[in-house]
Amino acid sequence: MTGNRWDLAFENMANIPNSSALPAFWAERAAQYRSNAVVENRHLETNIPYGEHEREVFDLVLPDIAPKGLVVFVHGGYWIRLDKSYWTDFAEGARANGWAVCLPSYTLAPEARISDITKQVSRAVSKASELVAGPIRLSGHSAGGHLVTRMLCDDNVLPAVVRARLAHTVSISGLHDLRPLIHTKMNESLLLDDVEAATESPVLCRPPSGSSITAWVGGGERPEFIRQSKLLKLMWEGLDANISCTLDEQHNHFTVIEGLKDPHSALVQELLK
Repeated sequence: MTGNRWDLAFENMANIPNSSALPAFWAERAAQYRSNAVVENRHLETNIPYGEHEREVFDLVLPDIAPKGLVVFVHGGYWIRLDKSYWTDFAEGARANGWAVCLPSYTLAPEARISDITKQVSRAVSKASELVAGPIRLSGHSAGGHLVTRMLCDDNVLPAVVRARLAHTVSISGLHDLRPLIHTKMNESLLLDDVEAATESPVLCRPPSGSSITAWVGGGERPEFIRQSKLLKLMWEGLDANISCTLDEQHNHFTVIEGLKDPHSALVQELLK
């Protein structure tokens, strides 16, 4: 598969009706959640710095009780768009179950390469871990799924003391093999070369033995996203990871994350299991 066929393989919005309206919808819904949190006197801390860049900040949504631990949700957007402000309401499922939820932004490509963004997310998780005690659970969508999966790789992206606290990771519609992206128009911004694409591909990395991870993907997604989730399971189960792959009915690339809002959803129960 070359050229335009690879562009089509990763093109979600063009294949989901009315999806161009989603970013504005997400932003409005998240802003309303933040407003309600203020009115209801829920604990919400915004723009906590974890680095020097203006985008190296995260929000922390706290539960009504002492946190059971920390959940981190890393947003998608192909590493080239969006930020934490679109997703605050997606913290509710874990928050309502008693977990603190960290939502980081990161520097976007082409200003940052994917390898730089990986390091930023590591710093965000590390900083948040200093603020919330207990086990850590990671979740991320699309490019965010890639980034949280990279935290498990044994090239020591995440400090050992933080990685030791990782209880479970859920990569939602994650990108685990970046090599095909070299052939897309997006690579004008991503600037991937063969070396970085291989180094940053979790399917080509080794997870520490016993790592706990779920690849969660919508049954109605583009075939490439389903392939990438199945491929991660295929590669990592042979490397002694505790990995499963869930095909979530007919959800598309955008509806598949809606379960994070519901404290009783199968997706939230998988994340917190």
